[in-house]
Order: sequence, then C-alpha cells, then structure tokens
Amino acid sequence: MSRTAYVNGAYVRQSDAVVSIEDRGYQFADAVYEVWSVFDGRLADLEGHLNRLERSLAELKIAMPMPRSALLVVLTEVVRRNRIREGMVYLQISRGVAPRDHVFPDNVRPAMVVTAKPVDRIAAAKKALAGITAKSMPDIRWGRCDIKTVGLLPNVLAKQAAREEGAGEVIFVDSDGYVTEGGSTNVYMIGTNGVILTRDLKANILAGVTRLTLLKLIAGTGLEIREVAFTLEAAKAASEVFITAATSLVMPIIAIDGHLIGDGKPGPVASALRDSYIIHARNTALV
Repeated sequence: MSRTAYVNGAYVRQSDAVVSIEDRGYQFADAVYEVWSVFDGRLADLEGHLNRLERSLAELKIAMPMPRSALLVVLTEVVRRNRIREGMVYLQISRGVAPRDHVFPDNVRPAMVVTAKPVDRIAAAKKALAGITAKSMPDIRWGRCDIKTVGLLPNVLAKQAAREEGAGEVIFVDSDGYVTEGGSTNVYMIGTNGVILTRDLKANILAGVTRLTLLKLIAGTGLEIREVAFTLEAAKAASEVFITAATSLVMPIIAIDGHLIGDGKPGPVASALRDSYIIHARNTALV
C-alpha cells in the first residue's frame, strides 16, 4: 500500500509529495517538528506534544498554521489513511516559502507536512529486552536545544559516529563533564542509593514529552527522582542507565563507551518503567 502524506492542505501519495526549494525549512532549518507514538491507532501524549509544538513555534515567531482542533483532524486522518495501528506520526512546520533572505519574510504562510509510518512493537520489545549501547560525545549543539527545531546536523553527525562504532545512541556531555541528553533522547541514571537522576530543564536540553509523562509515573511508584546534573563517570558507575523518547519509549542502556552498566543487562527499574509507560500510553492515547 502506498503511503499518504499531508502537504500544505492536500493529502497526496508520499512518493509524489513535494515542497518548494525556497521553503525556509529546507534552506535555513527555519522549522520545528513533533513526533507522536501511535498505539492502537491513537496518538499518545497528545496534549504534551501539542503544548511543546506551540511553544517551539512561539519561540521562533512562527504562527500556528491552523487551530488545534483542525490540526488534530489532519493528524488523525493521516493515521487513518495510512492504516497505522502501531506506529509514529511526524509533523513539520516551517516559516513558509519565500525568496531566500536571512530575515523573516513578510506575509508568508507557514508550511506544514505530516507523515506516518508503522512500528514493529515486537521488534522494539526484543530490542528493549537486550538493551542498547551508547557512545559519549562532546555537546557542540547550539544554545537553544529547548526548541524542537529541524536543525539537527550535530545530532546527525554524532549518531552516525555512534553507529559506526556499533552503538545505538549518543550521550552528549557538556564542557564541565556533565551529561546533557541523548542524540534524540533524554537520559537517566540510577545511583547505588536507588535514586533516579535526570538533567533538569534549566540545562540546554529538550523538554521531552515522554520524559514528562515518565516523571509523573515515577512519582506514583514511590521511587525517588531528582532533576540534577550528573557526570559521565557517574553514569558509567550507575546501577542502571536508560533513555526516553517518543521513538524509543523507555530504552535501557547496557554499556557506555564499552563500559558495562551494572551487569551489562537491562535493569529491573528501567524494564518496569517501560512496561508502565506503554500501559499508560495505551490507556490514555486519544482519538
């Protein structure tokens, strides 16, 4: 079955979908994006992603291309047309199309693209049971990682370097030796005292929507979590390390830079949190 995309007001075959060569997302990375997990044909963490989308657009002074209610219709229609039961939805909004100039153009309409694809949940579960490895790299990204822009070249280069060494994710480390986040994830560690640590949002990191949901779930378990800085060396000495994102959900890290985390197997806390998140996402996914 050919996939369907939404492009600036029209549903088209994805193989035929096009955007202008003067789209500012293409020329300047002047665009933002969001990714939703789809469970049972419904969007997980819907409000959290919409809230972050609106914030990212506001930070770049890009107008919402349509009201939330209309956007929700588009998102769900793309899911429906692609017959996605378990998968992902990708949304990208650029400032629009205009002759190339660094300054903002006047009277330009935002451009919007939405696509969807299936996800093999069985394969993802097997991956989580095995855990993945990570490679640490200096965090050389720009100073506004709190905005979910498409300007991801440093992430791309870092994740490619990790892949070439057989690692499944990057862990960025700032100039002071503290972990910031992953190449496309938030990072957590569990110390010997059982306290879960993750970097606070005052650092130059993205406010992950899966992260937000997980923090709420952790608060209901009796586990202690602190939003504080921790070093790469502390993470390597942790009993567990794991990452979260809409794409990976909760994923255990079993080694960093070749150094085994704990016994080199996914830990019980990360595995339990993954199960809890998936149950929550399925029970609360909307439309």
